[in-house]
Amino acid sequence: METAITYYKTPIGTAKIVGDTNGIQAVSVLNDDEISAEILNQQTPECLQDCVLQLAEYFKGERDSFNLTVNPKGTAFQIKVWKALLKIPYGKTKSYLEQSKGLGDVKAIRAVASANGKNPLWIVIPCHRVIGSDGSLTGYAGGIWRKKWLLAHENPVKQQSLF
Repeated sequence: METAITYYKTPIGTAKIVGDTNGIQAVSVLNDDEISAEILNQQTPECLQDCVLQLAEYFKGERDSFNLTVNPKGTAFQIKVWKALLKIPYGKTKSYLEQSKGLGDVKAIRAVASANGKNPLWIVIPCHRVIGSDGSLTGYAGGIWRKKWLLAHENPVKQQSLF
């Protein structure tokens, strides 16, 4: 089966979505200047339409989890790390150390961080929810400003009523 590609414009860049009838293989983010209007206006292949719809709902604040068939390519260890990322609830964060402990090896923190950095499914597998032990927004392939935006999107500050 042929691999399909589509592009979807988000508030923080253009998502490039790759997949086929076996599932979504990759969702990455590109800077808007990397994409032509011609590419953005192409018709979305049927096997990728649900991913585009769910991303749109996420960015509108109408979706806090994804229900997609995913088929990321990676080593057994990377896939184990990515599955653990799926357990971090919407609006919550976990440190790299906590993630390593949860996977059963506190000493694997660098390997876990490396696997997070190779996550092929931007937003769908929420590696943006992993932060430094001190609360810092360390490391994010899409850029720290996008990580900050996504965390704020998932956990907006609620204005307190004065009365």
